[in-house]
Amino acid sequence: MNSPAMTVFKKEIKDALRSRVTVILIIGLSAIVLLSLVVASFEFRAKVIDYQQYLQSLKQSGGSVTDLPPQFFPLQLIRSAVEYLEIIGAIIAIVMGYGLVAKEKNRGTLRLLFSRPIKSADVSVGKLMALACIWLIILVLLSGVMIGSLMIIGGVSLSGTEVVKLFIFAGLAWLYLFMWSVLAMALAGYSKRLSTALVICLVLWLSIVLIIPQIGDTMDPDNQVPGGLFKSLQVDKLHEKAVLAHFTGYETARNLLEETSLSKRFERVSFAYLGIKDEFNQKPLGFIWKTKWPDIATLVGATGLSIVLAIIFSKKQKLLRKEYS
Repeated sequence: MNSPAMTVFKKEIKDALRSRVTVILIIGLSAIVLLSLVVASFEFRAKVIDYQQYLQSLKQSGGSVTDLPPQFFPLQLIRSAVEYLEIIGAIIAIVMGYGLVAKEKNRGTLRLLFSRPIKSADVSVGKLMALACIWLIILVLLSGVMIGSLMIIGGVSLSGTEVVKLFIFAGLAWLYLFMWSVLAMALAGYSKRLSTALVICLVLWLSIVLIIPQIGDTMDPDNQVPGGLFKSLQVDKLHEKAVLAHFTGYETARNLLEETSLSKRFERVSFAYLGIKDEFNQKPLGFIWKTKWPDIATLVGATGLSIVLAIIFSKKQKLLRKEYS
C-alpha cells in the first residue's frame, strides 16, 4: 500500500540515512551505551578472577573459606546505560524530532509538499512513523548487542526472565526517547521561529532531565555519602525504615518533586525491571508491574499527548502560516 503517509515515511527514513548528523549522533549514543556495558562487564570479571585467586591461595595454605563469592546480577551492569539513554539519549531525540520540521522550513519545501494532493495528517503520521521506526531499530539492535556483551565479555548466561526484562527496558526506552522526539517535532511546528522552538526544547530538557532529578537527589540524605548514608553507618533495612518513618512528610514532598520529572519516572521503572534497586532485584514481573504501573502509565500518557500535539501543530495552515508570517 503506497499511501501518502507511507510515502512521507519512506522519504523520512531515506533522509535520516543520508543525514550525517543523525547517523553520527546515533552511532555516538550507541558507542557510549555499549562502552559503559563493556567496562562494567570487565570490572565484574576482574572481581570474579580476584576472588577465584584468593580462594585458590586460601585452599593451598589450608585455610577455610569465610568470604562469600561476589553476588552477580547481570542486568545491574546496565545501570550506566540507562543513565546515558536518560540524559544523552533525550537530547539526541530532541535533535531528531526538531530536525524533521526544521529541515522543511529551512529548505522552503513545505509549500511544495502541500501543493501535492496530500493531507496534513498524512505528513504528520508519516513523520511520526519514521521516528517510531528509527528508535525501534536502534533499541532492538542495542538490546541484542547488550545481550551479546553480557554473555561474551561478562561470561554469564541470561535466564529467559532476564532477557524478557531487558527487552521490557528497551520498550520503556523506546517510549521515552520517542516521546522526546515527538515533543520536539510538535514545538518546531508550533513556533513561529525555529530558534524559539529549540530554546523551549532545551529548557524542558534541562528542567525535566537535569534540574528536577538533581534537586530530588540532593534532598535525599542517603545520597550524600558514597555508598549510602545508612550503609556507611551499618544500619540494616529494618532500622532504616524506622528512621525514615520520622520524616514521612519530607520524603513525601521529595518524592512528589521527583515524580514531576518524566526522566526520573523512566529511571525508576527501568531500575526496577533491571533489578538495580534491591527491593526489586529477582522479583517476578507481576510484582514489578503492580508497583510501577503508575510510572509506565505516565510515560504512555505523555507520549500520547505529544503525538496529539504533533498532529495538531503539523497542520497545513499552521506550518505555512508560521513559515511565511
